[in-house]
Amino acid sequence: MLQTIRNAWKIEDIRKKFIFMFFILLLYRLGNAVPVPYVDINKLTTYFDTLQNTVLGLMNIMSGSAFSRATIFALSIQPYINASIIIQLLTIAIPALERLQKEGGEEGKKKLEKVTRYSTLVIGIIQGFGYFVLLKNGTNGQTLLNLGNTQIVWAAIVIIASFTAGSCLLMWMGEQITEFGIGNGISIILFVSIVSRFPTNLAQMITKVQNEPSSWLLHVLLLLGVLAIIVMIVIVTQSERRIPVQYAKRVVGRKMYGGQSTHLPMKVNMSGVLPIIFAQSIASLPATIAAFVPAWSKGWFINIFQTNTVTYAVIYFFLIVFFAYFYSTIQFNPIEVANNLKKNGGFIPGFRAGKPTSEFISKVLTKITLFGALYLAIIALAPIIISLFSKTAAEQGISMGGTSVIIVVGVALDTVKQVEAQMLMRHYKGFLE
Repeated sequence: MLQTIRNAWKIEDIRKKFIFMFFILLLYRLGNAVPVPYVDINKLTTYFDTLQNTVLGLMNIMSGSAFSRATIFALSIQPYINASIIIQLLTIAIPALERLQKEGGEEGKKKLEKVTRYSTLVIGIIQGFGYFVLLKNGTNGQTLLNLGNTQIVWAAIVIIASFTAGSCLLMWMGEQITEFGIGNGISIILFVSIVSRFPTNLAQMITKVQNEPSSWLLHVLLLLGVLAIIVMIVIVTQSERRIPVQYAKRVVGRKMYGGQSTHLPMKVNMSGVLPIIFAQSIASLPATIAAFVPAWSKGWFINIFQTNTVTYAVIYFFLIVFFAYFYSTIQFNPIEVANNLKKNGGFIPGFRAGKPTSEFISKVLTKITLFGALYLAIIALAPIIISLFSKTAAEQGISMGGTSVIIVVGVALDTVKQVEAQMLMRHYKGFLE
């Protein structure tokens, strides 16, 4: 990976894209240090120290600690992710949106993106209001706001507007990275948010070992577990099921075409890290709502939906499986693939062209998607299960570690692949010229 990045840096066009991406990410990290007005940061930080294994702690990780400091990017890209989930689910439920997605072409894609942006704005306002309610109610009867002589209504407008504007700005920055930089901008912002916490977590782990020397073995095992997970992620991400395809010979004029053998590649984990990200957003929704409602903030409802509970783990598991199948269905259409093979004179040995081929491809897709979904679920849930039986692991926030690792590794591999694709494309372009 490092060799690929080093080679890409030597190419001027790709180097400019890297510089542009780093500049946007620098602005993002600077924005993470700018707090919104009227918030008592000291009280808020102390309050979040007790929420490490809660849904609010999870949101704090995904925002790069901006959530616990109430900065302008506190909501991070969560509103955009939630809006994307809603719109993509609606494209299945609403025929007009489905036609717009499949038959609208580039214009239809732009319209769906516009709808997603407006939905992000609405969700940002709702989440910004929820965060304001959390700040206003505070903990143990003490508010987390520092109003002075300012009216509560004006403070609410400023805080909610700041959070919403920051979320929309992050969405725009992610789109700019996608268009002018390298990789998927939203994923890279999420990647940077998670990675930015690694030095702090490592320092906390070292301090823990110094204070409790007897816990060093557990921390070593946790680090070895993380390395094993990274190896497993890389292996499964690179794995694919290759279906053999044979093309019949045909004569066109004086030339003969076809006759060669090839294969149809099907990725084992076709949807990447998206099922994890989307399942995480949906699974944390009940506890998020409960955390913002004073009457529920200390009741049984919020307790059963914390990130280190059995209830959360079960919901998380089924959502990961659902979104894995959902995305494989969107990305890979067996009927369309079978028709394309038939049009080009291709066939899978042992299966007739048309419906038998599509049924076989669909059966293979179902099997490998199940394996990919279970793989994602095991990696995401293993740290949660460990934290249920280990107090030290729970204190380290290990219940959210699997999700973070799989997102980081998945985004890194995807970005390297896009860099290699751009290098390859530039090579062929220079050859043709």
